[in-house]
Amino acid sequence: MPIDFSFPAKVRDLVSTITPLDIFDILIVAMILYKCYQMLQDTRAITLVKGLMVIISLTVICGWLNLHVITWILQKSSEWLFIALPILFQPELRRALEHLGQGQFFSHGASLLDKKAADLVVDEIVKTAKKLSQTKTGALMVIEREMKLNDISITGIHIDGIISSEFLLNVFIVNTPLHDGAAIIRGNRLISAACVLPLTENHGLSTELGTRHRAAIGLSEQCDALIIVVSEETGTISVAEGGHLTRRFDEKTLAAKIRPAFVQKEDLFFGRFLSRRRDDR
Repeated sequence: MPIDFSFPAKVRDLVSTITPLDIFDILIVAMILYKCYQMLQDTRAITLVKGLMVIISLTVICGWLNLHVITWILQKSSEWLFIALPILFQPELRRALEHLGQGQFFSHGASLLDKKAADLVVDEIVKTAKKLSQTKTGALMVIEREMKLNDISITGIHIDGIISSEFLLNVFIVNTPLHDGAAIIRGNRLISAACVLPLTENHGLSTELGTRHRAAIGLSEQCDALIIVVSEETGTISVAEGGHLTRRFDEKTLAAKIRPAFVQKEDLFFGRFLSRRRDDR
């Protein structure tokens, strides 16, 4: 059987037609797809995307095998699914539009605090959560990240005060106007308290989870915030992120969980290198 050498030649011909504008075009599309994946990662929407990919793959395979009836059913199902996409992906589409409106779609993260200031804020929040857990005082603390939570903060009482453990503990004193609701934290400031959070529509959650936990999960489904929950019944510390709730945090694990939300990206990636350079000097 003669060997066909035409394939490499075709590849060379194809590569020769690529211009710098084509490469730029491909890079932009790749960046957009990557940012979309980042927004969908660790959310319920990623499962829907996988389901769509399975249906599209099955449609291609059945078409190649000439299974006309199954192919027709899958094609019709795909058409209806694409019509339903704006409804299914409503939180993610809203998040993408808010990122575009704030000019943060291609950003690598919010510039918040340097490492020293971030460590101070994290220590104060962890200290607060520990004391609230010991006294079984219910609390919701929302740590804002890239997506601004102005629409949530206006539902509560505007404060704008520097974060400290004593300050946060006073906010969550039982039977006071600020106790019920969530406290919104932006950088090293508490910007609002007694805020109302949206409840999750996930009916498969454990019956052990009360309104605070469901509100924390509900907000985490719609934005990239970290929500710390202290249970009033058990004193358990939990964190909601991306529609998921992780429970039973202690001081060490809670600090490790929330620290990246405050530290600048430069500190996370280049902190050791820069500190080493400063030590050398």
